[in-house]
Order: sequence, then C-alpha cells, then structure tokens
Amino acid sequence: MNIYFSGLGGVGIGPLVEIARDAGHTIMGSDLNESLITEELREQGVMVNIGQDGSFLRASHEATPIDWFVYTSALPDDHAELLLAGELGIRTSKRDEFLAYILQEKDLKLIAIAGTHGKTTTTGMMVWLMRQLGIPESYSVGTTLAFGPSGKFDPKSEYFIYECDEYDRNFLNFKPYLSLITSIDYDHPDTYPNESDYTDAFRQFIDQSAHTIIWEADAAYVKANEDNAWVLHETLSLPLAGEHNRRNATLVTKAAEYLGLAKAEDVAIALGEFPGTDRRFEKIDDNLYSDYGHHPKEIAATLQLARELSDHVVLVYQPHQNRRQTRIQAMYDDQFELADETYWLPTYLSREDPNEPILTPEELISNLTNKQTVHVAEFGDDLWNTIQKARSEGKLVLCMGAGTIDSWVRERNA
Repeated sequence: MNIYFSGLGGVGIGPLVEIARDAGHTIMGSDLNESLITEELREQGVMVNIGQDGSFLRASHEATPIDWFVYTSALPDDHAELLLAGELGIRTSKRDEFLAYILQEKDLKLIAIAGTHGKTTTTGMMVWLMRQLGIPESYSVGTTLAFGPSGKFDPKSEYFIYECDEYDRNFLNFKPYLSLITSIDYDHPDTYPNESDYTDAFRQFIDQSAHTIIWEADAAYVKANEDNAWVLHETLSLPLAGEHNRRNATLVTKAAEYLGLAKAEDVAIALGEFPGTDRRFEKIDDNLYSDYGHHPKEIAATLQLARELSDHVVLVYQPHQNRRQTRIQAMYDDQFELADETYWLPTYLSREDPNEPILTPEELISNLTNKQTVHVAEFGDDLWNTIQKARSEGKLVLCMGAGTIDSWVRERNA
C-alpha cells in the first residue's frame, strides 16, 4: 500500500512510519516542524515534507494514488490535510486502526506497556532485553533510541512491543496478549474530564488484556479485576540507578518470566546494561542531562535518580500545557526539595483553551515548601551562564520538560 502519515514527526506516528516501511509499504508524510524523528526518518529514506497546507498531499496523490491517510490525534477536525484526504476519497484513520491492521496482518502477539509514567523507559527496556537475548523483536516506542529506530517490524518476530498510550483512549483499541502497567495517576483532562473516567479506562484496558502485570497500589486504585493479573508487591534488587528504573525493570523481569524468555540471572545481566532512552535522563554532556518529565511524580522520581549520581543537583524546569498546570498546581509541594536550586521557566503552551488565564511561574511556585531555592527564569544568556557555572562547580544540571527546553539546551551546548 501507499500510505501517507500526517504528523509523522510525533512520538506516536513516527515509529509507526518505520514499522509500515519495514512491512513493505510505500511511505511518505508531513509535519509542521522538524524533530529528532523527522531527521531519523529522512536518514532512512522516507519522503518528509515540512508544512501541512495540503499541497504536498495533493501532489503525492496525483503522482501515485494514496491508499491510506494515517493521522495523529493532535490533528484538529478542520486540518487542511485531513479535509483534503476526505475530498480525495482516501481512507483515513488514527494510528491505532493502522497498527491494529499490522498486528492482524502479521499475526503478532501484543505486549502492551501502559501507564501514566514510565511507559517509554519500560518499553525500551523490553525491546533491549529481547535484543540482548537474541529474540527477534517488533516494536513501537515513543522516542528515539540509541540502540535502534523508534519503530521496527521483524518478520521473524512473535511479539510486538508497544508503548500503549492512554491519551485519546488509544489503548482501548487493543486487546493485548500481555500488558504491563507502570503506574496510574490521573492525567489528560482533555480526554478524561474527571478521575473516575481515567481509572475506568484503565480498568477496561486490563479487562481487555489476556494477562496483566501490575503493582498492588495501582490495582487497588482502579479496582482492577485480578483474575487475569499478576499483582506485584516488591521491587527487585536490580543493578540500575533510580528507584523508578528498578520498578520498571521489575515489570520487564516478570514479563520475561511469564513469557519464558530466559533465566532470571540472564535477564538481570541484560537489564543492568540497559543504555536508556532519549530524553529520559539522557546525558548530553558532562554534568548536563535532559529529561522529558513534566508531572510532579516524574519530577520527584528523576531527581531521586539524579541524587544517586550526585550530591548537588540543579534543576531547570519548563512546565507543560497551561491546562495541565491548572489541574496539577496543587500537587506541586515537596518534589523539588532534592534540588539545590530550581530555575522555573514559563509554561510551554500547547492545545490551550483561550478562555483560561495563563498561570504564571510565580503562581505555580506558590505552593512549594522550598520556595527560597526556586527562581523564576527565562531562556537566554543569563540562564545558560548559570547552567555553565553550576556544571563547572561539579553540580549535576538536569533540564526537564516536554516542551522546547531540550532543543534549547542542545543548541546552546552544540
């Protein structure tokens, strides 16, 4: 088939592009902006257009008729490419429908990694483990990887490992062979208006899974039916820094045990050598790290990991989405106490309600117990000089957020 992906630079669509190409389909697509994933796709020979006014889609369809238009959940209903695809009579769907087609066509057993936090790292760990054990793997992970592409299809594989996102209720379109639940905390209010909607969705997902591995607290939180679940109580002692990494690795270890992949000692050795995933406590340079975290629990977990590596940690934090901040403002409390100093940037705005007032850094900081070590900051020379000074003093600088902070740091450090 000839498939067009709209929004192919995103973490949901990008890996799917690589999977479709591996499966023998002809691929092209577009995005509004360049990203690490668009660069990766170009290097692999995928035709990528920056710009989505519809002209590239029309020209591509006229040259070779497009069979399927796959688009990201972030695309609005009045998007130029989506409207044009309808006018041209092209089959359209979101990513879940296309992935379900691949799974059925290739007869793959789905290993789904779901949860509020830790999905990307846990998916990366599962992929890494399969590779280290010499087991053919097909997968989709929501980031770039140092040890492979973001998405892959291997015709010799029995399993498909999928970072199964709850946003837009995507994960409810699947019935996994095995699901790993990393953690559950209310999130995505634009999809789930209240907490019970969120927990109900996870309970439905667990019910749809043939088997689930889940932590005791999460099973209790969503009132999961435990008849088809393996409920975990304790984190295994594994050779990885960071308590959240050890918890994620425990899930993967138990999955390997359930699937009968290898001896426990071989699994532990492989996971102990896990190199991590991009944007998850990723080392950019000496004493300089980048992390995607933007939820209070993610912040606390990543700072705990940083403090295992250094006694002095400086955090540069960019909150993500005003709507998200409106909901979690009261949750900011003592998460930042493990940082010697925190530099708080304005919120990165995305998919905002124009009727909601934008919360300022001062308002978001107001609930913190350690306000005296938190400073309002802006991108620019002053902040970069502060980062450089901290690094020169031997402090670990952690730049955290899901917005523009990562690209800013990389450009400055180039």
